[in-house]
Amino acid sequence: MPLAPRLIAVCRVHQLLPDSGTVGTTAIDKRPVEGPVGVRPLGLYGDVQADRKDHGGPDKAVYAYSDESARWWAERLGYDVTPGLFGENLRTSGLDVDGALIGERWAVGEQVVVEVTMPRTPCATFGRRLGEARWVRRFSDGGLPGAYLRVVTGGELQAGDAVEVLSRPAHGVSVAGFFADPGAGAAALLAARDAGDLDLSDVVAGYAEQALAAQASRGSAATSTR
Repeated sequence: MPLAPRLIAVCRVHQLLPDSGTVGTTAIDKRPVEGPVGVRPLGLYGDVQADRKDHGGPDKAVYAYSDESARWWAERLGYDVTPGLFGENLRTSGLDVDGALIGERWAVGEQVVVEVTMPRTPCATFGRRLGEARWVRRFSDGGLPGAYLRVVTGGELQAGDAVEVLSRPAHGVSVAGFFADPGAGAAALLAARDAGDLDLSDVVAGYAEQALAAQASRGSAATSTR
């Protein structure tokens, strides 16, 4: 019988590291911490993002990655993907993070409620962190992006806490599905937003609108060549 979903690690920045990117510093070095950690609208207490243009903010306050996906990568990389190695804040077990729907809500422990907002898009900093050839492309092709979370209700959480799925929206678009093909779920996400059923992040809305515009352009081009 599968174990109930839970947190197996809570991770926050261990130290800022020099980085050859434009910011010059990275906070991707996340490591597990013991005991309760406070969670606020902008993320875990004591955590930080060096590149605040592309990372952090209310819609990317917390990053979750499943142990199941980490083990999948470990088999291919040939070493353990320990909690925090991918820069995640929450390492889960027994929870389908990549299959979570955009707008899905989870209760974590006794106090915290979070909402799934979008998949993680790998960046060059992540590539430099792993030191693996073509890592950004390989991670993208793997189709296991993990999920960014918005903090709905703050409080404290810690390793060992139960995770319960509280609600799932009707649109059916998962973070992994949107990551693989934004166009496939674009109309459903925008319709849910317009109906007031989904607090869609500006980032996801932008990708969805671009995907629909590209589809319309391709349709017009096909029609004109007939």
